[in-house]
Amino acid sequence: MGKNDGDVSPRTHGNAPGPLRNGAGLGPLETRLLELLWARSQAATVRELQRACPGLAYTTIMTTLDRLYRKRLLLRHRDGRAFVYEPRCSRDELLSELVSGHVSDLLGASEQCTVILSMLVRAVKDTDAALLDQLDALVQAERRRRRSDLE
Repeated sequence: MGKNDGDVSPRTHGNAPGPLRNGAGLGPLETRLLELLWARSQAATVRELQRACPGLAYTTIMTTLDRLYRKRLLLRHRDGRAFVYEPRCSRDELLSELVSGHVSDLLGASEQCTVILSMLVRAVKDTDAALLDQLDALVQAERRRRRSDLE
């Protein structure tokens, strides 16, 4: 256990912290435990999460939670002899950060950013044509924000 095991940082609001981009590779059990924690209104111990995961060993859940903590996806602090865990950010904040990282990586890897952007527009259109209007509104809002930042 590291020297900061008892430290608790405040839950983030708005954008998730940058290191989440590096924790994109989540396994099925990591995802399941994150979902269970997001569904709760308070932090949980390994034992409490084990009740929701019949058939999984206590040590398996403990190791997985520790891995999520080291990926900076969870906060933890001591409650008696046990740690209690809670998500560092919301599901939407995590998804936003992961998608942002992937899109940035794709744009950085391509000399023709137009191809990537046109695929994004097509994917949005194929999902829901009304989303194109939302995408346009977001682009326009970002342009206005950038103009005001330059003034």
